[in-house]
Amino acid sequence: MCRNIRVLHNLAPETTPDEVDAAALQFVRKVSGSVKPSQANQEAFDRAVAEIAHATRHLLEDLTTSAPPRDREVLAARAREKAATRYAR
Repeated sequence: MCRNIRVLHNLAPETTPDEVDAAALQFVRKVSGSVKPSQANQEAFDRAVAEIAHATRHLLEDLTTSAPPRDREVLAARAREKAATRYAR
Protein backbone atom coordinates (compact mmCIF):
# COMPACT_ATOMS: atom_id res chain seq x y z
CA MET A 1 0.00 0.00 0.00
CA CYS A 2 1.23 3.45 -0.80
CA ARG A 3 2.34 5.23 2.38
CA ASN A 4 0.82 8.49 1.16
CA ILE A 5 -2.72 7.14 1.25
CA ARG A 6 -4.10 7.68 4.76
CA VAL A 7 -7.04 6.25 6.65
CA LEU A 8 -9.96 8.66 6.25
CA HIS A 9 -12.63 6.92 8.33
CA ASN A 10 -13.55 7.87 11.90
CA LEU A 11 -11.37 10.95 12.35
CA ALA A 12 -11.90 14.06 14.42
CA PRO A 13 -12.29 16.57 12.87
CA GLU A 14 -14.09 14.88 10.00
CA THR A 15 -12.47 14.09 6.69
CA THR A 16 -12.67 16.98 4.23
CA PRO A 17 -13.57 16.72 0.53
CA ASP A 18 -10.02 17.87 -0.30
CA GLU A 19 -8.60 14.91 1.62
CA VAL A 20 -10.85 12.51 -0.28
CA ASP A 21 -9.78 14.05 -3.61
CA ALA A 22 -6.10 13.86 -2.64
CA ALA A 23 -6.44 10.19 -1.69
CA ALA A 24 -8.19 9.42 -4.98
CA LEU A 25 -5.44 11.20 -6.91
CA GLN A 26 -2.74 9.23 -5.05
CA PHE A 27 -4.57 5.98 -5.76
CA VAL A 28 -4.87 6.68 -9.49
CA ARG A 29 -1.22 7.75 -9.65
CA LYS A 30 -0.16 4.52 -7.97
CA VAL A 31 -2.34 2.27 -10.14
CA SER A 32 -1.46 4.02 -13.40
CA GLY A 33 2.22 4.35 -12.59
CA SER A 34 2.08 7.96 -13.71
CA VAL A 35 2.29 11.17 -11.71
CA LYS A 36 1.38 13.31 -14.70
CA PRO A 37 -0.39 11.54 -17.54
CA SER A 38 0.13 12.41 -21.18
CA GLN A 39 -2.38 14.68 -22.91
CA ALA A 40 -3.85 11.61 -24.59
CA ASN A 41 -4.55 10.02 -21.18
CA GLN A 42 -5.47 13.14 -19.18
CA GLU A 43 -9.24 12.76 -19.63
CA ALA A 44 -9.22 9.11 -18.53
CA PHE A 45 -6.96 9.97 -15.59
CA ASP A 46 -9.20 12.83 -14.41
CA ARG A 47 -12.33 10.73 -14.84
CA ALA A 48 -10.80 7.93 -12.75
CA VAL A 49 -9.88 10.38 -9.98
CA ALA A 50 -13.42 11.80 -9.93
CA GLU A 51 -15.05 8.35 -9.90
CA ILE A 52 -12.82 7.05 -7.12
CA ALA A 53 -13.38 10.19 -5.04
CA HIS A 54 -17.14 9.77 -5.55
CA ALA A 55 -17.04 6.12 -4.47
CA THR A 56 -14.86 7.01 -1.48
CA ARG A 57 -17.31 9.67 -0.30
CA HIS A 58 -20.16 7.13 -0.47
CA LEU A 59 -18.09 4.56 1.39
CA LEU A 60 -17.19 7.00 4.17
CA GLU A 61 -20.83 8.08 4.50
CA ASP A 62 -22.04 4.47 4.79
CA LEU A 63 -19.41 3.13 7.21
CA THR A 64 -20.45 2.85 10.85
CA THR A 65 -18.47 2.26 14.01
CA SER A 66 -18.99 2.29 17.74
CA ALA A 67 -15.38 3.36 18.36
CA PRO A 68 -14.71 6.96 19.32
CA PRO A 69 -13.21 9.14 16.57
CA ARG A 70 -9.42 9.07 16.34
CA ASP A 71 -7.63 12.32 17.08
CA ARG A 72 -5.62 13.57 14.10
CA GLU A 73 -2.97 15.15 16.34
CA VAL A 74 -2.32 11.86 18.13
CA LEU A 75 -2.07 10.02 14.80
CA ALA A 76 0.30 12.66 13.43
CA ALA A 77 2.53 12.43 16.52
CA ARG A 78 2.72 8.64 16.15
CA ALA A 79 3.62 9.01 12.48
CA ARG A 80 6.39 11.50 13.35
CA GLU A 81 7.80 9.11 15.96
CA LYS A 82 7.71 6.22 13.51
CA ALA A 83 9.43 8.30 10.84
CA ALA A 84 12.10 9.47 13.30
CA THR A 85 12.83 5.85 14.20
CA ARG A 86 12.83 4.74 10.57
CA TYR A 87 15.12 7.48 9.31
CA ALA A 88 17.43 7.84 12.35
CA ARG A 89 20.41 6.11 10.77
